[in-house]
Amino acid sequence: MGSIDEPTAGNEDSRPEARTLVPQMRKPLAAWSLGCLLIACLLPCFAWAGTTGTIVGRVTDSLGLPVPGATVEVVDTRFAATSDMNGGFVLLNIPSGTYAVRAGAAGYQPYLMEEVIVSADRSTTIELEIGDPSLEVEEVVVVAKRSPVDLKITSSQSTLTAEEIADLPVQSLEDVVNLQAGVVDGHFRGGRKGEVQYQVDGVSVNNAFDNTSSLSIDRSLLQEVQVISGTFDAEYGQAMSGVVNAVLKQGSEELEADAEIYTGGFLFPGRQEARRTDDDTPHLTGTQSYQVSLGGPLVLPSTRFLFSGRYYSFDDYVYAERRYLPTDLADSTGSVVGTGDGEEFALGYSREWSGVAKLSNSTFESAQLSYQMIFNTRESRPNSYAYRYLPDGLSIQRAMSISHGLDWSQVLGDETFLDFSFRHNYYRYRDYLYEDPYDSRYDDPLQLNNTGTNGDYFFQGVQTNHYRQTTNTMIYKGSIVSQLNLENQVKTGFEVSLPRVEFGNDMYFTYGEGQLVRHINEPPDYPGPLTRHPVMGAAYVQNQFENEDLIVRLGARMDYFDARSTVPGDLANPANAIEGAPESLPVDTTAKTSVSPRLGVAFPVNESAAIHVAYGHFRQFPSVSTMFTNSDYDILERLQAGTVSYGVMGNPDLAPETTVQYELGYKQAISSDLGFELTVYYKDIRDLLGVEFISTYTGAEYTRLTNVDFGSATGATLAIDHRAVGPFSVSLDYTWQQALGNASDPSETANRAAAGEDPRPRLVPFEWDQRHTVNLATSIYRPGNYRASVVAKVASGMRYTPTTENAFGFGSSTNSGRKPAAFLVDLRAEKFFGESGRTGLFLRVFNLFDTRYFNGPVYATTGSPYYARNPSPGELVSLNNPTLLYSPRRVEFGMRWGWGGGW
Repeated sequence: MGSIDEPTAGNEDSRPEARTLVPQMRKPLAAWSLGCLLIACLLPCFAWAGTTGTIVGRVTDSLGLPVPGATVEVVDTRFAATSDMNGGFVLLNIPSGTYAVRAGAAGYQPYLMEEVIVSADRSTTIELEIGDPSLEVEEVVVVAKRSPVDLKITSSQSTLTAEEIADLPVQSLEDVVNLQAGVVDGHFRGGRKGEVQYQVDGVSVNNAFDNTSSLSIDRSLLQEVQVISGTFDAEYGQAMSGVVNAVLKQGSEELEADAEIYTGGFLFPGRQEARRTDDDTPHLTGTQSYQVSLGGPLVLPSTRFLFSGRYYSFDDYVYAERRYLPTDLADSTGSVVGTGDGEEFALGYSREWSGVAKLSNSTFESAQLSYQMIFNTRESRPNSYAYRYLPDGLSIQRAMSISHGLDWSQVLGDETFLDFSFRHNYYRYRDYLYEDPYDSRYDDPLQLNNTGTNGDYFFQGVQTNHYRQTTNTMIYKGSIVSQLNLENQVKTGFEVSLPRVEFGNDMYFTYGEGQLVRHINEPPDYPGPLTRHPVMGAAYVQNQFENEDLIVRLGARMDYFDARSTVPGDLANPANAIEGAPESLPVDTTAKTSVSPRLGVAFPVNESAAIHVAYGHFRQFPSVSTMFTNSDYDILERLQAGTVSYGVMGNPDLAPETTVQYELGYKQAISSDLGFELTVYYKDIRDLLGVEFISTYTGAEYTRLTNVDFGSATGATLAIDHRAVGPFSVSLDYTWQQALGNASDPSETANRAAAGEDPRPRLVPFEWDQRHTVNLATSIYRPGNYRASVVAKVASGMRYTPTTENAFGFGSSTNSGRKPAAFLVDLRAEKFFGESGRTGLFLRVFNLFDTRYFNGPVYATTGSPYYARNPSPGELVSLNNPTLLYSPRRVEFGMRWGWGGGW
């Protein structure tokens, strides 16, 4: 596993194929509606993860004595409070960002604290010391000092502000996430991909089809990013490994505008041989980006807006040459003569439009209503090297995603506020060459052909993919957050998600006697697109207790899932087609519920150090594609003993997968600028998706998905943060990890059985098991002058399965080999014009040293990406494929411009 496979001819589909259908048995809505009502009745109030935080603290005089009745306000906002008899105060529901907080009382010297950072779902504690009543001087102004470690955090969590993101050579939310400790190529702490919950402004944007994010977020839109790779609170669900919450910017009280434009391309002169290409010509306009944002107040009272749009164009570094056309035919000698015009252009490309619109109104002092919309559209063509001489035969992928809805926030008193959100998330994906499946250009060419090239390249025909996937989801979330006193905050909440998921092929194309034959909705062999309407819901309660000596976060979450489908009543007669066997009629899937406890405790040892422990159960229901792909058991009507496999059958009646995680950490602020955090963790992974082997009454056997796989992950992370000393700052994240299980993929056991290998459970490394991972970020910054930053990544290598003549059957133990270690370096440099730092010129270089390999495929006989022992014809072809190496050095240069109050 993790090795380079020999290329094969045929269609290439970047999305899972919908193989078969099961007739949808739609249940009445009363059942799940009653369940949601029951949840609402059991809980007095509701809460959700979102975009706002809390400021708590005390007002004292110069002697340290409490000052009751002092007014505390967040400058230029509507948030204010009055200190109690002990000088304590609480400011709730403050949007993420950086603020100034002012305190004053009659006869006292006023006090202003600047650069107070508020993070979503977090409490920021400050001490405000107003002056001696006898002094009549101007307001005292101080700057809040942010500790290099947060002693109140009860689990592993990274929070990056907009200013910190601007320091990094990154462009998207995904780039930011992959720099965090415990994250290895999208895997959080040894978990499988698809186990992370992505949220924007506190509401999920995951696609129920595959449980991945449906949106691409540009860094210019980010106000704050929270990455939780350890245990997380009960308010987060449908995730086993981690949570990413992106808080977007919003319009300010003053009109302001920002724009960014850049261009660039791949640059690797003199390295044609190393890069397996004949073309090292710089294409420095292959990447282009144009982005503009405008925000501020509208003419309507107490109304603010933010509009942002971006166009992005990307050409990959492999260039195609149109030697052949899909309709080319063989001459009298049997050779196909190319009639292409020889034009050269980028083989792989992407064209994207994206943007955001946010409106917020706070006409009423105790309420705020806002609307937001985020959209992405993308057209792309993969960098499929086998089509480099026949680019017109390669299918095009088209995707569109929109997330929009309303947020309502209502203050119910000095200590309580209510939130409610509605989201409509829409995702549309299409993979085809021609939109009309009856387009004559499908009929004109002969079948896709690479005969005689050892699979090196195609010279005739077109891809006949015609795949669709659409997800239309309605999400409802509500909240009440109550600060019972200075030490206790309570959240309770619910969430209901109603996705409508459609996926499958509009049409199948086969060739009979040289003629193209179309198949539309001919189950079970050629089913049409499948549509499913599962129901997901959750409710939770979360309490946070916090004082100087102890922080406790305790919660529990109940999740609900109903696939609203059917499965065979008797798995030994799955298609109800075996004569004389007991009748097997479809039966409804059962609704699934689960309860997950969560606990996190932090013990401050002193003013600069703390220990934290955390424990939790985290459950996730399988994705719709996993459950329903190949789930029409009628296809087994022809199943006989000794017949070919019909693939792994889907199973809509799966239970949730479960991770039980334990975490222990120690953090220390060595100085006001230097701190570190050491965390050790263990994950017990249960009920992962795998396969079971089922025998029929006729002695035939088939496989289907079930909750049978297992695994574990053990690791330690070390994070060191050296805040700016003069112009310099450094941060380092190190992860040591061991991830083991019986299978890296749900179908792996079935594949082993089909290959004649032992399918019994065993404990082997996962494919993504990587022992050592290091992320290093350094920067130098002169305000109003320049900034430069470097990010370096070092990886000890993931796993692969070697092939050796010394092992039985020429195969070693699964994933017993380790890929080569590798490193990457990215650079960003910027020259500012003006004190604000919002206008300037910048340069970015990705893969600065033109690294050729970074955790890509390797040859099973050598463990190297560069050569193979006794290569087969297919391996000889892949040895000349540049796309199997890491992308070359890419250089981008551009300018930013900002005007107005500043975000």
